[in-house]
Amino acid sequence: MIPLKGTRTEVPCWRVLKPPNCEIVPITPQAKLYLGMPAIISSPGMQQLIELVERIAQTNAAVLITGESGSGKELIARAVHHYSLRCAKPWVDVSCAALPEHLVESELFGYERGAFSGADSPKPGLFELANHGTLFLDEVGELEPRMQVKLLRVLDGVAYFRLGGTRKVTVDVRIVAATNQDLEHMVETGQFRSDLYHRLGQICLRVPPLRERAEDIVPLAEHFLKQSNLDRHFSADALQALQRHRWPGNVRELRNVVTKAAVLARDSEIGAGDLLLAPLRVPAESAPVTTVPSANLDGMEKNTILRVLAQTNGHQQRAAELLGISRRTLSRKLKLYGREAVRESCAS
Repeated sequence: MIPLKGTRTEVPCWRVLKPPNCEIVPITPQAKLYLGMPAIISSPGMQQLIELVERIAQTNAAVLITGESGSGKELIARAVHHYSLRCAKPWVDVSCAALPEHLVESELFGYERGAFSGADSPKPGLFELANHGTLFLDEVGELEPRMQVKLLRVLDGVAYFRLGGTRKVTVDVRIVAATNQDLEHMVETGQFRSDLYHRLGQICLRVPPLRERAEDIVPLAEHFLKQSNLDRHFSADALQALQRHRWPGNVRELRNVVTKAAVLARDSEIGAGDLLLAPLRVPAESAPVTTVPSANLDGMEKNTILRVLAQTNGHQQRAAELLGISRRTLSRKLKLYGREAVRESCAS
């Protein structure tokens, strides 16, 4: 059985796929399947990105995929493996944010029997499971510094030990990583190693947000609608509303909106009112540009986080979801602010 990644509370947070072949299976005129994940690509920007993926996939270069949360970074990672010479070999993906810090090393590098309490039998790590294939490290910016050092050594071809092991393990793995964080800024602030950043980003790909590829909105919406209810269709005003929306949550938000409308709409035709879209906001680019010192930005970030935490009555998981960051990132920020600041925000 393959454990599928859904919410971050699912265990395990990784999966191994061994595709039987490298065929592209069309499911609509605009869709392809990459390791079982449908790709609906109509916009010129995404078509150019896939063309670039086809070229770089033939190499063994590490690939770093950046983009906003929900924009489709995993889809592009799967496409890299799909078009690569390793496409018939294992695909292993893991969410670095979903793994508890004390389990990251044992999951990535494995362990031997007796390495720690509960280690009743040896277990290969994800690097071994991905040998000769591709290992996808999602949310790689969440790795803590000690693991960044060990990961760098393995990426440089250095053999490693399983936890509690005495025999070195050597693997041949192509690394594809993804993040919605600004790793360059994290390097500047000392949160991410510069050498690891450059090692992961031999090839850098940016997935544009949905608002920058409007041609994908309607095909994606119709695809999600067919998945939810074949008997429903969008009205003209609903399609216009979908195209006008800014989609801050990107493809993930679009899927949720369409799925909800397919369930709650009273008629077979889904109107604009059935979509329950948030009111339109003035685009950021139309607002006057103001230079803000970095110290002020840090203060604004702190105030925003503490305000959202207060709104959720101190519920950190809900606050992290509202902020669009991982639970571990929020926890790390709160440690920097100190307990007093957190208590005051929750009490206000």
